[in-house]
Amino acid sequence: MAAIRAAQLGAKTAVVEMDEIGGTCVLRGCIPSKALLRGAELVEIARHAKDYGVNVGEISVDYDKMSKRKDIAVKTLSAGARSLLKSNGIDIIQGKGKFLSTHEIEVTEKAGTRTTVSAEKIVIATGSVPSSIPVPGIDSEGVINSDGAFELKELPQSVIIIGGGYIGVEWATIFGKLGSKVTVIEMLPQIIPTEDEEIAMGLQKIIQKDGIEVHTSAQVKEIGNGAAGHKIVTVLTKDGEKKFSAQIVLVAVGRRPLSEDLGLEKIGVALDRGAVIINDRMETNVPGIYAIGDVTRKIMLAHAASHQGIAAVENALGEGGHMNYNTVPRCIYTIPEVASVGLTEKQAREKVGEIRVGKFPFAANSKATILGEREGFIKIITDAKYGEILGVHMLGPHVTDMIAEPVLAMNLEATAEDIAHSIHAHPTLTEAMGEAALDVLGKVIHMPPKKHR
Repeated sequence: MAAIRAAQLGAKTAVVEMDEIGGTCVLRGCIPSKALLRGAELVEIARHAKDYGVNVGEISVDYDKMSKRKDIAVKTLSAGARSLLKSNGIDIIQGKGKFLSTHEIEVTEKAGTRTTVSAEKIVIATGSVPSSIPVPGIDSEGVINSDGAFELKELPQSVIIIGGGYIGVEWATIFGKLGSKVTVIEMLPQIIPTEDEEIAMGLQKIIQKDGIEVHTSAQVKEIGNGAAGHKIVTVLTKDGEKKFSAQIVLVAVGRRPLSEDLGLEKIGVALDRGAVIINDRMETNVPGIYAIGDVTRKIMLAHAASHQGIAAVENALGEGGHMNYNTVPRCIYTIPEVASVGLTEKQAREKVGEIRVGKFPFAANSKATILGEREGFIKIITDAKYGEILGVHMLGPHVTDMIAEPVLAMNLEATAEDIAHSIHAHPTLTEAMGEAALDVLGKVIHMPPKKHR
């Protein structure tokens, strides 16, 4: 997206890429994981089809075929991205880039051939790689990260997932819905630690009800070998030391910026624990050198990186680009989904003090009842004095699509009253947004009156 915007502004543009076009998102992140989650979703729909009078017979999962379909989605979107670059007149230079100077990049091709490309302005967009943890056995056979998980051709009978962040819970959903026995180990007190506590607790209850075992405030001590090729994970929990056994161990403890071996030290680009430091213009401390995406460790999400990229090239080419980190939506594709924007309730209380909170459950929403997906709720947090929307948090069906409304509202500095006065079509899931906004104002319609003591 950065390259296309640069080309639109008339700049002669090149992309240096050592892999296929698309980056982590297309190749080993958002796209393949959501393709697998679609399979998990269809299994869930098939399981409940009989409730609607639709008999589908015995459900079986062909994981190899599901994996191949995932690969088709990846190849299709990667080819589409490559075609977009070419149609915008952008040069694609295949190989690994490294700074020779502030205006020169040395590109090493797979065959070892080296070429040099120069530019007035350069954007670093090297992304991130899976993180690991320093425990014995972490590098042993049968222990994989998210990259390795995408290479599996068979569904494992059992999986221990180390890390309950968005990557961990999405993989827990995939494996759990497809029939694997899943155990999630999270070091912090709640799963999806960056999200609102109430949302995290709601999601944990739902996935536990689905058979996924969850242990929070749990620290992995070591990974060893057990019988029949299984892995044994020793964990220090609130109830003492415990051992868990599974066919594979998936390490999903987050991602770290990919900034090594780029020649950044040579040209003096400042780093903070591996992340490239940027200002509000996406520019590094070296004039003319910009950085975007996971390598900056600002908000490690593909859509945040895309908008950083647009802002970076607009600033580089004199257009005055802007990036609003406060309204970047966060989406987690579990079943049900999680979506949020802005401050959590705890953060809002710490930052603002007096706040108002409105909630509405999907159990009281007509479309959710029709879908048979009534779990979860919407939560809107506002400033008590001015009514400014500080954060919106959702757990429920299709909420990753619904988050666009509060993002737009916050960008326009709308209030809960503005959302409440916007007519939401019936029957839709978005009606729950209007009702949550009404609840902020003490005017919720489709819930019994609250008892006042």
